[in-house]
Amino acid sequence: MTGKQKKQISQAIQIVLILITIFVMLVPILWIFMAAFKNHIDVFQLKLFFTPTLENFGTVFEAPYHLGMKLWNSTIVAFVTVALAIPIATMAAYSFSRFRLRGKTAMLVVILATQFMPAVVIILPFFVMFRDVGLLDTRIGLVLVNLAIVMPFAIWMIKGFIDGIPIDTEEAAMVDGSSRIMVIRNIVLPMAAPGLLTAGIFCFIIAWNEFLFALILTNKDAVTLPIGLALFKAEEGDLWNLLSAAGIIIMLPMFILALIIRKYFVQGMTMGAVR
Repeated sequence: MTGKQKKQISQAIQIVLILITIFVMLVPILWIFMAAFKNHIDVFQLKLFFTPTLENFGTVFEAPYHLGMKLWNSTIVAFVTVALAIPIATMAAYSFSRFRLRGKTAMLVVILATQFMPAVVIILPFFVMFRDVGLLDTRIGLVLVNLAIVMPFAIWMIKGFIDGIPIDTEEAAMVDGSSRIMVIRNIVLPMAAPGLLTAGIFCFIIAWNEFLFALILTNKDAVTLPIGLALFKAEEGDLWNLLSAAGIIIMLPMFILALIIRKYFVQGMTMGAVR
């Protein structure tokens, strides 16, 4: 067997493995998409051809499911989390990157270590604290919890981007009379924009999909979309057609964000990975 034939066989195997991976990833999404347009009876039948219906998408917004309220809660919590996390994380990341701080390495290690702590370990202290201050079942409480989850990740990611910005550019601007704030606004933020966008998208995804804390800390008023999926049950079992319709509503923002930031995503990830 010649080297060319070996290369062709290797490429063929790679293509087959890629196709299998794509198939495994897309089949569940395709099943959910098809089930969302099926009647309850058709969901349990392997039909590729069926009469589609939009009734499921209307039903999930009606009583007793009220998915609209849960959609509003998830949207508010996710956007407010990102709006607070990115500016705070940017200031912290800039300080860690540019200033000589006493105990900086230890602080960075502690921040990173919080990412490896299981959520179930810290959920009880949050529950007791929020119960005492009246933040149970509130969007403010969920925002605070999500900030605790996403801030360490955002700080480390944004710090990687700022580390990649030449410090000589900032020093030259300050020699010309620019203040530190002007340097950050006019130089650092524009150059780190792909990183900020990438970190913001990741923070949004984490806040949007967060389940465990929302399950324990909410009951009625601040219930989010992931928790709302548990409501689609009846005497005959799980209502897979309604679950699928709600699942598409949950996934839709992720697909839209992926389309919007696809050309910035790889750039942002590679900038933060290279020093």
